[in-house]
Amino acid sequence: MEDALSELGEYIALKLGEALDGYNVAYGELTLEAKPDAILNVMRTLRDDPRCQFISIIDVCGVDYPERAQRFDVVYHLLSPQQNLRIRVRVVTDEVTPVPSITGVFPGADWFEREAYDLYGILFSGHHDLRRILTDYGFDGHPLRKDFPLTGFVEVRYDEERKRVVYEPVKLAQEFRNFDYLSPWEGTDYVLPGDEKAKQ
Repeated sequence: MEDALSELGEYIALKLGEALDGYNVAYGELTLEAKPDAILNVMRTLRDDPRCQFISIIDVCGVDYPERAQRFDVVYHLLSPQQNLRIRVRVVTDEVTPVPSITGVFPGADWFEREAYDLYGILFSGHHDLRRILTDYGFDGHPLRKDFPLTGFVEVRYDEERKRVVYEPVKLAQEFRNFDYLSPWEGTDYVLPGDEKAKQ
């Protein structure tokens, strides 16, 4: 299988030339590193080339690496039922540079791109309806970014009496606790309340 994927990767790299920054085969999967401005050409070639026939889009998702200047990877997963193969295409971008939308090539990418925009803030140029899809109307921020705060000051819920979404101060169901993560078989370094006699 790895030989077939390497051979396919070499064929695609020769066919697409400058549109790719490279490819690799790892863990039984072929990954193409595409240039963002060439993503439409890459997707059309993968769909229409008789040797590829990747006609089904499985997923479009984001990955956040906040320590990089171009912090986001946009990852596309395609399936070729004819070849019985999957392929991954990856492009990199930042918070302000849009990636061309592939909805003209794969209409099924519509909601996937909206999800990547909503949860990561990745922009897609040429998308006909780029708006939030999972978070609330006035939601501030993008919750799958690694720098998004884990807890805030307000929580959102649907109020059945008011028949609308309401924002309320956060109420924690239990007090914050520190866990020592020590092994219960070896015992603790300190005396637990009630065990004062057992340690004598």
